[in-house]
Amino acid sequence: MTPSQKYLQKLGLKDQDTTAETATEHKEAVPENPRRSFLKKSALGGITLGSAFMFSPVEDLIAQSTQNVRRYSSPSDLKITDMRYCVTTVLGRTAIIRIDTNQGIYGLGEVRDGADERYALMLKSRILGQNPCNVEQVFKSIKQFGGQSRQAGGVCGVEMALWDIVGKAYNVPAWQMLGGRYRDKIRLYADTPEAGSPEEQKKLMDYRINDQGYTWLKMDLSIGELKGIPGTLVNDKFWRNDKGDLQQWGDQSNYMGYGNTAHPFTQIQITEKGLDELAKLVENVRNMLGYDIPLSTDHYGHFDVNNGIRLGKKLEQYRLAWLEDVIPWEYTDQWKMLSDALETPCLTGEDIYLLKSFKLLIDAHAVDIIHPDLASSGGLLETKRIGDYAEEHGVAMAMHQAGTPVSFMANVHCAAATQNFLALEHHSIDLPWWESLVKTTDGRQLITKGFANIPLSAPGLGIELNDDVVKQHLHPSDKSYFEPTPQWNDRRSHDRIFS
Repeated sequence: MTPSQKYLQKLGLKDQDTTAETATEHKEAVPENPRRSFLKKSALGGITLGSAFMFSPVEDLIAQSTQNVRRYSSPSDLKITDMRYCVTTVLGRTAIIRIDTNQGIYGLGEVRDGADERYALMLKSRILGQNPCNVEQVFKSIKQFGGQSRQAGGVCGVEMALWDIVGKAYNVPAWQMLGGRYRDKIRLYADTPEAGSPEEQKKLMDYRINDQGYTWLKMDLSIGELKGIPGTLVNDKFWRNDKGDLQQWGDQSNYMGYGNTAHPFTQIQITEKGLDELAKLVENVRNMLGYDIPLSTDHYGHFDVNNGIRLGKKLEQYRLAWLEDVIPWEYTDQWKMLSDALETPCLTGEDIYLLKSFKLLIDAHAVDIIHPDLASSGGLLETKRIGDYAEEHGVAMAMHQAGTPVSFMANVHCAAATQNFLALEHHSIDLPWWESLVKTTDGRQLITKGFANIPLSAPGLGIELNDDVVKQHLHPSDKSYFEPTPQWNDRRSHDRIFS
């Protein structure tokens, strides 16, 4: 008997190749107790134990010793029993949900950054008692409650958690259930925030390229950068706030403010001088970066498609990887105008929910690259379908991601299974504690030299929360941590959308 087998025997577990005779002898020698029963029912390769047990030395040893042990539960008998949440400070406010089952397996999901956790909690009464392995059936029953952008956060968070559960139940990574993988690692693109000076910008870029090994960067290029430079914009003063800023993300209390006014309706114009100033910003970055690394741009401000074309033409000499969200995603005809007028690839999609909304852009060849955010687009399977549909039409897929490691890993699995994938955004490079929010269940690093590592054998999403670290970064408005939510158990509406 090997040391591993002896240790497992002591704990009431057995290796896959343990004989029936040995198992019988062991059963007689070591009476079962509730703790061993729990371990036998909830150990999936020793790595799907609840977070209360995950981080003690004994459980770490079990994880190493039981990687090939079969599960003893039956996926066909799984039932959803609870949904709980916590709210982190990642990207200001990002909620993580946990879906529990009757067999001790649970799944992690995420409600998109900036979205209310109640988008997910309202779905609890609609999924209680369901078998989480029926991912598509459950998704179809709740997708009517999702909407564009962050309104989809609840549906997508539930879908992520279901795949995490199913992977653990069947002992396979999520990418395997999406059809297998095309790649061994996932290329990341590093979002680089605006800097106060070229020197500071160079420092940020050097950190990403030389220290962390990223091979693709993105920069903001906002007309807000033209503040204080006379003669660069027309009609901008009307829209500036009391601090003289163009508040791009808006004042939610002011429906008619700049940030809440769609691009065609501001009538802000960029002068030739303004275009030259914006081009200088890109030129400075290109001079520091060179042309070996792709450079994408984003967050231009709210102006119409005509000014978007003018800006795009001014920037063509810098061979940008893409122009992102120049105008709102739903203006398909205007995106077609923009794409036809420019040589630089055009991209949108981070706020689009479901394949049917992407089809309009793809069918019209209105964009060169789609850019779904899996926490808004419908979750893993729907985003995989979006990528496959785009591939059939010669359109590539990059992926937007600005959340915790939970949605990050959901994206990693989807990217692994999608052939036309280009790169995945990583938005929290400057948060030193971000990676430590989770612990990988196979011991790998989340990220190595600008690439995400794919879990080759770890089931589900391949992560568990590092409870102590997450608790250090709970949002001050809600310090609860996966408390019971019985107030969301009761279903009070008739949801069918047809007669």
